[in-house]
Amino acid sequence: MKNKILTSISTIMLFVPWTILILRMFDWALQSPTAEIMISCYAAFMIFSGIFTIFSYAKGKVRSSLMRICLVVNSLYAAFGVFALALMYLPNLF
Repeated sequence: MKNKILTSISTIMLFVPWTILILRMFDWALQSPTAEIMISCYAAFMIFSGIFTIFSYAKGKVRSSLMRICLVVNSLYAAFGVFALALMYLPNLF
């Protein structure tokens, strides 16, 4: 039962980052402070989903084939989330 719940959560987390495409159709989402906040929140969620899936796979010992797909995709999401946050905030530090 625990394995199915963790797999379901990881699977749902696969599709959440794509909702930014729907939100970005609105004019208010393209303005400066709102766009930066949205991208930061989505990047943080992508990093969290990657970490959650990695821990579920490693520590929770969830080894289904769907979970392996979620592991690969959410790990890529996490890498892109770190990259997006680095692009946004590292230039401001120097």
